[in-house]
Amino acid sequence: VAGGNDFGSEMNQLYHPWGLRIYDDQTIYIAEYSNHRVVEWKCGATTGRVVAGGNGQGNQSNQLNYPTDVIIDEETDSLII
Repeated sequence: VAGGNDFGSEMNQLYHPWGLRIYDDQTIYIAEYSNHRVVEWKCGATTGRVVAGGNGQGNQSNQLNYPTDVIIDEETDSLII
């Protein structure tokens, strides 16, 4: 289960999760609005992994600006935010 450790920016926490997708392999992708990141949680994991953003709010290639949703294009294996 993702989160469950109060809100915050550590990898075992979530802060205003908005968009959520669960895929066939039970991997969960979560757009975290206030942490400006998208995290991936594998089935059975105790922490997530940043797959986009996570470097503060902004418009650089390693930043996001209040992401609200996330999907994966399974044909191209691309993350769409």
